[in-house]
This record gives sequence, structure tokens and C-alpha cells, in this order.
Amino acid sequence: MRLNTQIKEEAAKCLLCIDAPCSKVCKNGDPARAIRAIRFGNEKYAGQWVAKCTDEELEAAEKACIHFKHPIHIKEMVRSMDTTVDSDVKPNLAITFCGIPCENPFFLASSAICTNYEMVARAFDAGWAGVFYKTICLQEIKEVSPRFDAVSEVGTSDFFGFRNMEQLSENPVDVDFDILSRLKRDYPTKVVIASIMGQTEEQWIELAKKAEQAGLDAVELNFSCPQMRLTGMGSDVGQDSELVLFYTAYVKHNIKIPVIPKMTPNITHINQPAMAAYFASADAVSAINTIKSVTMDNRGAVSGKKTISGLSGRAVKPIALRYILELAKNPVFNGSHGKPLELSGIGGIETWRDALEFIQLGCRNVQVCTAVMQYGYRIIDDLILGLSSYLEERGLSSLETLVGEELPNFVTPSNLDRDTIVYPKIDRDTCIGCGRCYTSCMDGGHQAIAFDYETRQPRIVGTKCVGCHLCRLVCPTGAIGITKRINKKEK
Repeated sequence: MRLNTQIKEEAAKCLLCIDAPCSKVCKNGDPARAIRAIRFGNEKYAGQWVAKCTDEELEAAEKACIHFKHPIHIKEMVRSMDTTVDSDVKPNLAITFCGIPCENPFFLASSAICTNYEMVARAFDAGWAGVFYKTICLQEIKEVSPRFDAVSEVGTSDFFGFRNMEQLSENPVDVDFDILSRLKRDYPTKVVIASIMGQTEEQWIELAKKAEQAGLDAVELNFSCPQMRLTGMGSDVGQDSELVLFYTAYVKHNIKIPVIPKMTPNITHINQPAMAAYFASADAVSAINTIKSVTMDNRGAVSGKKTISGLSGRAVKPIALRYILELAKNPVFNGSHGKPLELSGIGGIETWRDALEFIQLGCRNVQVCTAVMQYGYRIIDDLILGLSSYLEERGLSSLETLVGEELPNFVTPSNLDRDTIVYPKIDRDTCIGCGRCYTSCMDGGHQAIAFDYETRQPRIVGTKCVGCHLCRLVCPTGAIGITKRINKKEK
């Protein structure tokens, strides 16, 4: 486990260069591709791209590394990999969404990553199944500069939180629908969805009709953008169930293609506007859009001024999953009262494991934005590889099997097991004696760990331990595991 962690940490330092110099000097392999596989959750299969590399090639690759601090230890990484495992699995990720066949569940989210024909075409060529095109409106869009800010890992450009002030498409309406029409014509097997936003009933209907006339697969209603400069648009609508009901109904009554309202997370009870969308006959909902936030760094200031805008990235994933769970658990949406309400998941999806979590909570597709902004469309390779391999490892033939499979494991707090306990245990071979577990338990837990300063060995005090497992979470080496769950009366 420790070696695997070291490989991942080294891979995380890689700059993920375009036309990577390390791979250009390695004739018998592709070190950059192997490192990227590790970075995005496919470490098991990374070795196949360097299996035939010689030591001389790996040394040359390391010398060619252009990292600004120090070269990535490519040779050491490669020689620690299992190069016998090959990912010869064939992608079998087909699924339907609102009755539309999708070759896989991976879509571009409506944002800066899909604003013109060339961008979306490149994404489709790379393997993305569909696009929710950047939101189209009838208003004049005036963007600010700079538009973005990020919350980053210390000393890196790897951001886990991304704040943006980007609004809607700046293209003329007819230009955008021409782009979408050409995309659907040139890529008939891909799913092309227009995201739209109106300010009045007439505008919503006009834009929706244009989407249908362009031959698109569906239309997304953006009720959730948190940084619109005009009132009565974006999250102003998504927070008002009555407006969600009316605007969704207006659109549904005027077009035949599926209608997908996009929910805002800037609300306490997401099921309220979602119920409104459902009773207006929405076919699905997408969730979540960005979360209203503030960052203090001056690099995001506009002419010295700052404002509230939307946060995305890895940091928002647990919040997004919470909203998806609430939607998926709503008994009205499961089809028992009529047509089911399908879910499209958004929020912090970077690896195939992230996508899997959304699918296991009931989503039939996932939308990706911030990860593409950081790493490019190429991450689709590892999204497809990882999810396909996961299906094969579990002996499943259809992605459909995974949709909602984790829902039965989620209950209300009052229904959790409160009569048993599971104690942590320390692996002496892995423990390095840093004392992190002791410090956290003493100052933030239940003073249930003793520490011998001479031997540098922690010891769990069973009479005080309540099984909170803070110690296991802070351990840097993974040296703390679990014991068998027992009844508290046996304590």
C-alpha cells in the first residue's frame, strides 16, 4: 500500500504536458500516458504503456522531463508498476437517458468547455458521448476579466475548488443553433443538448422551439446560474418553485423533445423545485450547478473589486452527491406515481470513481466541466477505461445494473445502527510512529490513544475508545485499520 501511495504522489506532481517530452524520447512506450492513467484512477493498468521500455529509455525520459522543480522519477515509478496487466476490455457503457441512446454516460457540462463547433467536435472525436452546450440566451452577455479564481493545493496549480464568473454564451442565438445543428448532422450518434435561459415566458418558448427545429436531442433549462447580472434569470428562477413549474410547463407544452431543468444547489430543499419540474412533466433534472461562494485572492478581482460567484471542482462533490441522493430518494420520482424523473449528475467529477458514485446514486449520465478545464478532453480515455474495467471486474454486462445500486444503503440518521461498535487497530509494520493519531485523538477526539515517546508507538485505550475513527482518517501511512464489529454490551 505504501509503495502504491508513493507512485500516486509522484504521478500527482506530473505537469501532464502536451506532446510530453518524456514520451517523445521513449520509442517503446508512453510514460506520459502511464502517469496520466495513475493520476485518473487507472493505476492497475498503467504498466501496459511502459511494459517494453528499456532502462536507457526511462532514464532518457526522466532527463527529458521539463518539470520546473525536479524531474519526475519515471524509472523508479515504472519499475514499481505491474506491467503484466493489460486493459484489453472493450467499452460497454451504453445507456439510455430520456429514451436517448448514449454510447457512454460521459457528457460535457454546459460551460466554457463547449462554446463552439470546433471544441465540441474535438470532444466527440475523443470519445465523449454528448454535450450540454453552453447556455444560450437572448440577452447581451458582457463578461468580466479575469473570470476565474481557484483554491489550490499549496505550492501547486492543482485546484480542488474553482470559482467562476462566466455567464452564458456570447454568440448570437442563430449562430449557436447553427453550430448545434451542424454538430448533430456531423455526429448523428452523439447526444447534442441545448442549454437555454430566458427571462420571460416568450423567451423560454422561443429558444426551446429553436432547439427542436435544429434537430437536437433535448433541451436543458438553466434555472441555476448563480452569477447572472440580470434579475429574473438563473438561480433567481431555480429558487422559486412556482417559476420552475410555469417555465417548465411552458416549454413542455411547446416542444416534443425531452426537457431537463437544471437545479440550483443554492437552496435548502432541492426537492421543492424538482417536484415543481416533475409536475410540469419534465423528463429529467440535472444537478447541481455551482455553489455561491467567495474567494479572497486578488488574482480573481475585477478592477480591484470582488463578488459572490459559483464554486465547482472536487470540493463540491460531497455536496452534489447529497442533492442527488435527496432527489433519488424522493418516492414521487421513482415511477410509482407515473413516469420516473431521470437524473443527470454534475459536481466535482474528475475520475471514473467519481462518476461511479453519481451513477450508483441513480444518475444515468454525468456531466464534467472543471476537470476538463484543468486537464483537457483527454481525461475521457481514463473515464471510459476505468468504468469499463470496473464493470468487467464485477462480471456485469450493463451499466444499467449500477444505476441506483447504493440507494438502499442510505438511511436516515435515526435508522443507523447505534448498538454496535467497531474499534480501530494499529498495524505495527506500517506505523512509522509520527503520533498524528495521538495528537488528533487527544485534542479532537476522546483521549483514547496513549503514546510511548521512547518507542514512538501509539496504543489504543479500549476503555475510552468510542470507535469514531478519527485516528484512521488522519494516519498518513494507512496503518490504522478496523476490527470486527461487536455489540456495545460486549465492550
